[in-house]
Amino acid sequence: MHPIVHSDCGGHYRWPGWIELCERYGLARSMSKKSCSPDNAACEGFFGRLKNEFFYYRDWKGIGFSEFSGRLCGYIDYYNQERQKKSSGWRSPDEYRRALGYRV
Repeated sequence: MHPIVHSDCGGHYRWPGWIELCERYGLARSMSKKSCSPDNAACEGFFGRLKNEFFYYRDWKGIGFSEFSGRLCGYIDYYNQERQKKSSGWRSPDEYRRALGYRV
């Protein structure tokens, strides 16, 4: 089983260089159907929250890639392990997945 990279049908996701990178690193590509936004709703929702909670309204001047990457990983850990959502019964995504019987 390969990690899945889900995207819309933008031209940059059909670029031969992108396709070659996915193949080289064993990433399965998944694209939404054209003009079918519900296919991409979960990803769009997550990235919207990521931008609002992590990226916007912060001063990123002087922050290099390594530090930014570390902070981003920290946010994603927080999001999966601690951030509770009403739609999942006030559980974190990891708690919700375990309640459904998935391994986390």
